[in-house]
Amino acid sequence: MNFKVLLVGDSCEEEYIYGKSEKINSEAPIPSIKFSKLETKAGMAANVCLNLQAFGIDITFLTNSEKIVKTRFIEEKNYHQVLIVDNDEKIKPLLLPISTSNFDAVVIYDRNKGYVTESKIYEIMDQATCPVFIDSRKENLPNKSNCYIITDESREDIENLIISLGAGGCIFKNTLYPLEEVKVYNNVGSDNVFLSTLVYGYLKYNNMSKALLLANKAFLIASKEIGTYVLTDKDIDSLNED
Repeated sequence: MNFKVLLVGDSCEEEYIYGKSEKINSEAPIPSIKFSKLETKAGMAANVCLNLQAFGIDITFLTNSEKIVKTRFIEEKNYHQVLIVDNDEKIKPLLLPISTSNFDAVVIYDRNKGYVTESKIYEIMDQATCPVFIDSRKENLPNKSNCYIITDESREDIENLIISLGAGGCIFKNTLYPLEEVKVYNNVGSDNVFLSTLVYGYLKYNNMSKALLLANKAFLIASKEIGTYVLTDKDIDSLNED
């Protein structure tokens, strides 16, 4: 079945600058990095979009046109992030009226960059009858039966709360869904893959427990990579085999 999903959220360009740290800088107690290579990838909601499309989902994507660049300096030996630099233009909020009637699900990916306002989130929720998945850093979020909030903090005001624990798995309705032990290089890419697979899994199974287990497996795949990651056809096949 070809699912249709509306994705609304902040997007950025991710730059990864790799290098080797061979000494501490003489001017300050910080590592001196010798440049090796530069990689550029789609980040935030744009990465979620690519992963949803990897599952064959038909995406309508609303995102900012202004440029946001997140630059990460990576020490190659241990793949540690040494420094993150954010370079954001002023983002105009989404003002376009939105209809959710033709979608199987809605995903809101909000990093408080200005594109997704609190009022827009509630406008979407007021009309949505399909499941809505919200990954947002806002404090005031809707609490409805068809709304699933993904966060890394416990909250008492949200019924359908999915607490992401990174390498520790996730919690939903007081049930822990653990992960196998794995070295996580970067939660940024893994979390995006988790969200995308969660949406796909819920649409496929109509069962949150099965969707969370599938999302955990996808998280494990992405956690072995550096930074933002897009699931490959091989990854998708391995997930669908289970």
